[in-house]
Amino acid sequence: IFAAIAAGDILVQHPYDSFVTSVEEFIRQAANDPKVLTIKLTLYRTSGDSPIVGSLIHAAEEGKQVVALVELKARFDEERNIEWARRLEQAGVHVVYGLVGLKTHTKTCLVVREEGDGVRRYCHIGTGNYNSRTARLYEDIGLLTAEHSIGSDLSQLFNYLTGYARDVHYRELLCAPHTLRAGLTELIRRERRAPSGTGHIVMKMNSLVDADMIDELYEASADGVRVELLVRGICCLRAAVPGLSENITVRSVVGRYLEHSRIYRFANGGGLGDPVTYFGSADLMPRNLDRRVEALVPINDPALERRLTEILDVNLADDALAWSLGPEGTWSRVER
Repeated sequence: IFAAIAAGDILVQHPYDSFVTSVEEFIRQAANDPKVLTIKLTLYRTSGDSPIVGSLIHAAEEGKQVVALVELKARFDEERNIEWARRLEQAGVHVVYGLVGLKTHTKTCLVVREEGDGVRRYCHIGTGNYNSRTARLYEDIGLLTAEHSIGSDLSQLFNYLTGYARDVHYRELLCAPHTLRAGLTELIRRERRAPSGTGHIVMKMNSLVDADMIDELYEASADGVRVELLVRGICCLRAAVPGLSENITVRSVVGRYLEHSRIYRFANGGGLGDPVTYFGSADLMPRNLDRRVEALVPINDPALERRLTEILDVNLADDALAWSLGPEGTWSRVER
């Protein structure tokens, strides 16, 4: 799997792509590979018989440096996470319980492997938990990459989480509570500055609650930016209101799989009309932007960017499972 990732970034979409043969296999091979020196991973929710936790325990027993960020306040999973933390500690894993005042919600894994004359970092960044059971029910996206800048950013993030660094800087990632809110705000405003008629924002998330972000989207609409939102759950924005949000549409797709991925696409985000697409763990809620550790990763490979655009287009074109939010705050089925 390391050779495959080194050859080029890999995008997976669960449950259509197997979680077991991609993410779980990545961590299993890392635990067994004698060239792997370090594995660092965040655990927010995991299944009761988690193969990933078993791989981390095996890696520690093999003498690798293993760090697990365990979130003890994962709602409904507190007891399970405490038990896993105990088992990991007993195996020699360095277990970290997060930072005071911040819930660790990001879904990231960093593997450091000895290769040639140095080391190479392999990364997984996703929108869903490291949980093989929910991976069969939730629609989620993950990136497997060996890109140097992303690996460097993940190292910065894990150094922050483990207390080794406080003044951290990211080149690629947008991370809460450091750069996520300001980064997304700037991307929205960049669309407002784009040539007339070219501003376009598409966002897919679970919840849209943050008042400041909603105001930014209203202002973008007023400037003629086309804003298409896919919000599975709570949405506090009012769509299609004359004089306020006539350029904003809101859809919710409710089907067989729970739409859990968060994707943020900006048509002019890269400047000069170049689109930029991010995905990751954060919804647009005050807790996600200010009081949690979250990460959004940009997609730099044009083929993978087109794949994410296709995922968004399929959701926006759906006429079987989609609901539309009206200006009065009522949802109605999208007619065929």
